[in-house]
Amino acid sequence: MIVLLDNGHGGLINGTYQTPGKRKDWGDKGIIYEGEFNRAIVNGIIEALTVLEIPYVNIAPEYRDVRLETRVKRANRYPASQSFYLSIHSNAGGGRGSEFFTSPGNTKSDRMATILGQMYKKEFPDRILRTDFSDGDLDKERRFFVLSKTKMPAVLTENFFMDNFDEFQNILMTPEGRRKIINFHVQAILAIKKELF
Repeated sequence: MIVLLDNGHGGLINGTYQTPGKRKDWGDKGIIYEGEFNRAIVNGIIEALTVLEIPYVNIAPEYRDVRLETRVKRANRYPASQSFYLSIHSNAGGGRGSEFFTSPGNTKSDRMATILGQMYKKEFPDRILRTDFSDGDLDKERRFFVLSKTKMPAVLTENFFMDNFDEFQNILMTPEGRRKIINFHVQAILAIKKELF
């Protein structure tokens, strides 16, 4: 099993954020850049997978904002039956909690999203898991480019809300909060490897 890790959006280059928007400025409380957060989580997952000897690929290691088409093209070089695509994000838009997205239809991706949801609730039992059980499982289904154009199973995780001050201050910008986000992804990867590969 090869884990194809995608840290969404651009990062910081010489202090300049590479993606328009995708940030929340809380004034004297601090600012969160989604691309920086995404990279921190992916880097933590990479560190854990290295120790666990689970193969992975960082799909967009650059700090510039890599085009979606390029991310998908890079991913599709790997065998679909032996890999899965995991895109890491943080949400915005006035909500709270986390949610997991797959492409429409009942696919292997749905089972992976369910495992991610289970591990999320183990790590964050008191936090909201935003779900849509209309098709019998917890994932939300959207035709996001990286989900619908990749050949392998793919899940996009939205980890809490940058524009929710509680989640910004107590989870997204704390070492402990980030460690727990990394941990539930790693535990899910281990379970996915055991159950689905």
